[in-house]
Amino acid sequence: MFIIPVANTLVYDESLCSGCRMCWLVCPHGVFVEGRIALLARPEACMECGACQRNCPTGAITVDSGVGCAGAMIRAALTGRKEATCG
Repeated sequence: MFIIPVANTLVYDESLCSGCRMCWLVCPHGVFVEGRIALLARPEACMECGACQRNCPTGAITVDSGVGCAGAMIRAALTGRKEATCG
């Protein structure tokens, strides 16, 4: 088993990937690229929205949605802040 952790909460276990391409299709930031199995192209670009995890039928992807940049952007919008602070 080869698990790839990144600087955010995104964890991808490529041994569980079925090659369905759903993560590639739903990711708004191009974190995954299409291949025989999903490939992490830009893991640092993950804003932790959770779309990949919700659409992965095999559980190969986990992410704590709402704890990173996505959460910061939502909080900024709700509180009227002009900038979101990620990290």
